[in-house]
Amino acid sequence: MALFKRRTVGKPGEWFYCLNHQTVEEGPECRAADRFGPYATREEASHAMETARERNLEWDTDPKWHDKGEGPGKSDGAAG
Repeated sequence: MALFKRRTVGKPGEWFYCLNHQTVEEGPECRAADRFGPYATREEASHAMETARERNLEWDTDPKWHDKGEGPGKSDGAAG
């Protein structure tokens, strides 16, 4: 028995933004790795890339996200 049921048909009112086609779609039409969502409205889904840019900027400038103000991928090892 499968742990997760694969849903092939979307629910009415679920909106997604497809990264491949750069379009808004109702219900999951493209594979999960290629979309953002679900969103409650078509309008929210149409702003998915803008929302992602804003969130990335917030995370990149959040002092709690990076230890001691170091950039991503840098370790705080005691070398040197």
